[in-house]
Amino acid sequence: MMDPVEIMLVTACHKGRLDPEIYDLIAFGRKLQELGGGAMGIWILGDGVDTAAQKLTEQVGLPVAVVQGEGLSHYLTETFCAVVAQEIKALQPVFVCTGHTSRGWEWAPAVAARTGAGCICGVDGLVEFQGRLCFQRDLYGGKIKGLYASSAETTVITVQPGIFKFEPPAEISPAAPVIRKDVSCPLGSSRFLGSKKAETDSTHITSAPIIVAVGNGLGDEGNMKLVHRLAKCLPRAEVAGTRILCDRGWLEYSRQVGVTGASVTPALYLACGISGASQHVVGMRGAKFVIAINTDPAAPIFNEADVCIVEDIIQFMPLMEDAFERLAKAIE
Repeated sequence: MMDPVEIMLVTACHKGRLDPEIYDLIAFGRKLQELGGGAMGIWILGDGVDTAAQKLTEQVGLPVAVVQGEGLSHYLTETFCAVVAQEIKALQPVFVCTGHTSRGWEWAPAVAARTGAGCICGVDGLVEFQGRLCFQRDLYGGKIKGLYASSAETTVITVQPGIFKFEPPAEISPAAPVIRKDVSCPLGSSRFLGSKKAETDSTHITSAPIIVAVGNGLGDEGNMKLVHRLAKCLPRAEVAGTRILCDRGWLEYSRQVGVTGASVTPALYLACGISGASQHVVGMRGAKFVIAINTDPAAPIFNEADVCIVEDIIQFMPLMEDAFERLAKAIE
């Protein structure tokens, strides 16, 4: 039986592989502890978890609960909700934290509703404000930050990946236990029938040395031709974009950069008309050099850029295209 904890970190494991955001969650949990949070533990749901769980507790010195059951072999919202809700009711933690991923933001609000807990999604910061612990998140597409405090006994939180940096502890307690729990997972109204690999993937942008990325500032789909023309001027460049453009069908989802897309590490990242919401920034933070173009001088993307250009991309991209073409001819 896991000792009582105030901070419950929830992640998943499939075929022996832990979800990588667990390390971000640990860093977030430690920040919570610095601001007054209590004991912390990790819950891993899935299959083939034992080896990964033992390795994790040796790395971080935290108690780990391995929750396994036939219905947890593959992710189903209903199953995850039922199991996590059961653990919350048994332990009554103050905070339940998971990654702000496509799965996390799906089951976290549902668990909060089921257990009567508070819920704050997309957290990217922690501050003390007027004597209260507040959780920070983006508002209005990243233009401002909002601060939220919870009055609920338990609060479910989804944490933006890549924000809180994990550092191995200087000293690790050898006594951190691994608790194994076998649970019954009755099937609900949904079934896992299998998985199918997408016909396209993101390898073309994850390996590209130069990426021309475009966001909502493009304005109109007809302007996509400007983006593709600019990319053709640069050696081995690929076009990518934010989720909103992919949702509109202007780009394939395989070209999406961000939390629910690809993480890229190009030598050069041209961010054209991208506001800089944390969901996108997480995916391009590994870029070696960033040039950002936006009409808003206060756009958050400029905090990530090496060169900041305050211009209308519709006017500026043709100028860049012309400059690159003239440079290529001069080199020849």
